[in-house]
Amino acid sequence: MRLLALDTATEACSAAVLVDDEVVETYELAPRRHAELILPMIEEVLAETGLTPGQLDAVAFGRGPGAFTGLRIAAGVAQGIAFAAELPVVPVSTLAAIALAVVREHGAAGVAAAIDARMDEVYWGAYRNDGQGGVMIVGQECVCLPQRVPLLPDGQWTGAGSGWGTYGESLGQRLAIGYWHGDCYPRAWDVAILGAQGLERGQGVDPAQALPVYLRDRVALTTAQRD
Repeated sequence: MRLLALDTATEACSAAVLVDDEVVETYELAPRRHAELILPMIEEVLAETGLTPGQLDAVAFGRGPGAFTGLRIAAGVAQGIAFAAELPVVPVSTLAAIALAVVREHGAAGVAAAIDARMDEVYWGAYRNDGQGGVMIVGQECVCLPQRVPLLPDGQWTGAGSGWGTYGESLGQRLAIGYWHGDCYPRAWDVAILGAQGLERGQGVDPAQALPVYLRDRVALTTAQRD
């Protein structure tokens, strides 16, 4: 498995190459510099692994939710590389990438991932450790007020993401979570791992179908989830 991954959905910007079980990544917290940084980052990780795009099996990108401009940059770059090299693209949830990072680095059983969506809202998704190097979603992703995030099923949960950094007290009170990683951003490292798993499950798509997911176009919550 040889896969290029990139993420520009939040303040962070990163690129990574996965070769079998090894990942090479470059990462920088650089708001509003994604368009400037992402292509040199991609060149750097490809050079470090000695690969060209034509030697890859796929390209994965953080498909959102996140900042509109950042999501368009990631989708456009992923599409361009994949079109040129005739590769499939694997869109990966940025919330799932945050969750996997906390599972990978801290062994968390469950992660309540939240990205600051501005407008006093958060992008939200809850994930459990699947015990096989990945995560599985609980419920569905949505955008909502911190005081209205879906309640979590029983179990051990850790908060993660910039939404917790901004609205940690409100989210913690809503969910009875007392510990969170408010400075956790999606990284290409985890996008690469999830992208490889998605490719093996047949989730690769034609580059033209590799589109961002904004979430604001959805109805956020059902009546049951609001209670």
